[in-house]
Amino acid sequence: MTNPINHAENKTVIITGASSGIGEATARLLAKNGANVVLGARRTERLDTIATEIEAAGGTAMARAVDVTDAESVEALVYHAKNMFGRVDVLYNNAGVMPLAPMSELKIDEWDNMINVNIRGVLNGIAAVLPIFDEQGSGHVINTASIGAHVVVPSAAVYCATKHAVWAISEGLRQESTNVRVTTISPGVVETELGHDISDETSKALLTEFRKLALSPDAIARAVLYAIDQPADVDVNEVIVRPTASAF
Repeated sequence: MTNPINHAENKTVIITGASSGIGEATARLLAKNGANVVLGARRTERLDTIATEIEAAGGTAMARAVDVTDAESVEALVYHAKNMFGRVDVLYNNAGVMPLAPMSELKIDEWDNMINVNIRGVLNGIAAVLPIFDEQGSGHVINTASIGAHVVVPSAAVYCATKHAVWAISEGLRQESTNVRVTTISPGVVETELGHDISDETSKALLTEFRKLALSPDAIARAVLYAIDQPADVDVNEVIVRPTASAF
C-alpha cells in the first residue's frame, strides 16, 4: 500500500491570531505535517516561544508581530513570509475578538473593535495575499468564521454579524476565484482565550456555561489541515465543527 500524499508538506502557511488557542494549535499541527508556518499576532513573546518549540520539534516556523487592523502591518507580514520562503501558499485569517454584551448596553467601542478585527482584519489579509496568489496562479485563503455566522444568540448580535460577514466575504471570494481556494471554518464553542475581554458579567457567565461542552483547539486545527491537505483541484468551502453534545 502506498502512503497517501501529504499536500500540506512544504507549503508556506501564514496564521494570524497564532499566539494561543486555534491559531497556536493549527501552527503546531501544520508544522508537524511539514508546512512552513508563519505565526502572526500582537504578543511577540508568546509567538517566539511557540516558534522556538516548533523548531525544536523538527518543524519550520517564524514569528512576526502583526496588527490585523493595520493593512500595512498585514502586508509586511505577508511579504516577510514570501521573502523568507519564496512563496505563500495559504493565509489563515484566524485573529478575532468576542466581547459579548446585550446591544442595550451600548458598548460601541467594543462593536467597533469587533468590526475592525473580525471584518477589516480578514479583508486586510485578503488584500495582502491576492496579488501574490495571482502571480503564482494558486493560493488558499482560510477564514475563521463561527457557528455564530449561522446561529444568532442573545448578547452576541454584533459578534454574529461580524462572523456572518466573514462567511459572506469568503463566499464572494470563492465565486470570483478560479485559481484561489477559499475555505470558511466555523467552530462551535472551543476552549480558547476568545471572550477573555467580555466586560458584561451576564454574558461572561453565559459563555462559561457554554464552554462546559467546549472542543479543544486541536479539533479545529484538524479541520484546517483537512482543507489544506486536499489536491489542488478540490476546494473545501466550509467546515462546521461542533461538540457532539452541543445544541448550538
